[in-house]
Amino acid sequence: MSSYIPSDPLVAEFAAYLRLERGQSPRTAEEYARDIEVFGDFLEPGHLHGTPFENLLATTPSDIRRFVMELMGPRAYNPTSVRRKLAALRSFFALQRREGRRSDNPATDVPPPKAAKRLPHVMSEGEVGTLLRTRIAGRSDEQRLRDTAIMELLYASGIRRAELVGLDLSDVDTERRLLRVTGKGNKQRTVFINLAAAEAIRTYLGVRPRSTDSALFLSRLKKRLSYRQAWAIFQSYAKLSGLTKHVTPHVMRHSFATHLLENGADLVTIKELLGHESLATTQIYTNVSLEHMRRNYEEAHPRDRSEER
Repeated sequence: MSSYIPSDPLVAEFAAYLRLERGQSPRTAEEYARDIEVFGDFLEPGHLHGTPFENLLATTPSDIRRFVMELMGPRAYNPTSVRRKLAALRSFFALQRREGRRSDNPATDVPPPKAAKRLPHVMSEGEVGTLLRTRIAGRSDEQRLRDTAIMELLYASGIRRAELVGLDLSDVDTERRLLRVTGKGNKQRTVFINLAAAEAIRTYLGVRPRSTDSALFLSRLKKRLSYRQAWAIFQSYAKLSGLTKHVTPHVMRHSFATHLLENGADLVTIKELLGHESLATTQIYTNVSLEHMRRNYEEAHPRDRSEER
């Protein structure tokens, strides 16, 4: 669990509002609050870390436009990241307006940059197999079996990294091969896992240290594995796997969805497993699957490689 506490009282209030009234996860609330702090630092160059901001409430639409231009220009942020920060500012100033501290929302009329429409990166089934077979020498049985369970579970379920580290022991039923997952907005859903993941989890539970922490996956300190620790574990296996493409837990999620679709699962089922609000979000995997199949076709068909053509 993060120990992050905003030093500015308005930002701290905003983080609490997101968690308690909007039902956002602690990680989302922290990310949005940090977005406001990034903006505050932009407004006040030389701002002393750990002290309240002096000019935050006096923000103008021009300030926010300059901030967006700074992010898109010198700082080279991608449009998606800028849109997220702008959304955080809109929400923050909406709260200030509700509380009577402002009569307007200076972020409302600032247009977000257009997000590029890119197809998600996916691994082939063979590449996923290579990643899952990767082993790291020098790790204890407890760490090795925990890491194996994590990697198998990410591919078996398609859950997000935050959902993975949020799993409690009571959320896992290896006999029925079910997970109770808490996703975005603290919404729960049931997710299936395959035999390989269920067996990997059972094996890990046989060596999992005793702890007062209810988390499924523990760190060496016998505390819940953090979001960043899960990232480090995944990256250590990705680097040693020999795969040349950039792979992340979210690429594993995209691969999970694409492989299900290619092997006959319908979009509605995939939507529910991924925890998407809209089927339109899941629809992108249709395009990914077509592109993936095209690459496989072109690599496999001998005609274009024939010297006699």
